[in-house]
Amino acid sequence: MKIYIVYDSEGGHTEALAEAIAEGAAGVAGAEVFVHDVKSANVYELADMDAILWGCPGHFGTISAGLKAWIDKLGYLWAEGKLVDKIGAVFCTTATEHGGLESTMTSLITPMLHQGMIVVGLPGSVPENATYGSYYGVGVTCPVDQKEPISEKGQALGRALGVRVAEVTRRFARR
Repeated sequence: MKIYIVYDSEGGHTEALAEAIAEGAAGVAGAEVFVHDVKSANVYELADMDAILWGCPGHFGTISAGLKAWIDKLGYLWAEGKLVDKIGAVFCTTATEHGGLESTMTSLITPMLHQGMIVVGLPGSVPENATYGSYYGVGVTCPVDQKEPISEKGQALGRALGVRVAEVTRRFARR
């Protein structure tokens, strides 16, 4: 099964989260994971994928301009139904605790629903998310004074989302 992760990152935070998600997904048997920055991601490859994740920093509670411009290139895929029934998931980072993580993630989910994708979140029954409670995907706060791009808890949440997406994709992937 093929999993495509696309991210926009300005300070390395969202890139680090994308890498944690990829690590989690790659640990599931049969997963082939591709990770791309929006500048190198190719929309034409999406039709061949089983799952697609995209993420960005939250900009005033919504999608960053870089990822939004990339998503806006998906019109022909929508017109041809190329992403219908593919598994989708989202992730984002913000500098402040109430910096719009959930509103950014719901904004990221909307184009997936328009494409007919099956959106996978991270349930509270997943141990890494039990007390965190962000069910739309993974949203991580990365304070500017933090030494590492994302915390260990943020990395654990990313790996958990990667595992969840890969496991769900394995159930749905066309053989």
